[in-house]
Amino acid sequence: MMSINKGKGIAEGSSIPAGVGVGVDAVGGGDKQNPPPLSRYESQKRRDWNTFGRYLRSRRPPVGFSQFNADHVLEFLGYLDQFGKTKVHLQGCVFFGQPEPQGPCTCPLRQAWGSLDSLIGRLRAAYEENGGLPETNPFASCAIRIYLREVRDSQAKARGIPCKKKKRRRRNPLKTNEVSSSFTIQQP
Repeated sequence: MMSINKGKGIAEGSSIPAGVGVGVDAVGGGDKQNPPPLSRYESQKRRDWNTFGRYLRSRRPPVGFSQFNADHVLEFLGYLDQFGKTKVHLQGCVFFGQPEPQGPCTCPLRQAWGSLDSLIGRLRAAYEENGGLPETNPFASCAIRIYLREVRDSQAKARGIPCKKKKRRRRNPLKTNEVSSSFTIQQP
């Protein structure tokens, strides 16, 4: 029995080869058990991975999955900005630094930092699930972390939201008052 969705499995990254129908089992004659539907996260991760793959193939010359690096990822993130929905006020804009501007302006729409951060997390996981080594994962590179930090800080500044760094609590190893005195040692 042929599937109606011939070729769709490979295009969507399915493990079912094209042309193999999910229907009557040749041996038992009953219905094959359908795999459980993907979670929202897994579906989004697959879509993101496929979108990134299409982006690499659309470059001139096309870039293979074994050839891309952090620079290609940064270019992809820049490419996505054209589809953004977050208004990011420029330095010279009268609304720069105002959390709730009173009127419209010509500042560009960009991808929100949170969306980019989530996207990179999903692509990082997809890279490793598709055979990439964690130590060579371009989505986990220092350049990507710096880029995301700069986007977060610039978007917060443009909206007038102060960026507060988390301060590390340092433990002083020379402090002696941290020793618990809940027990006593009795001398014989």
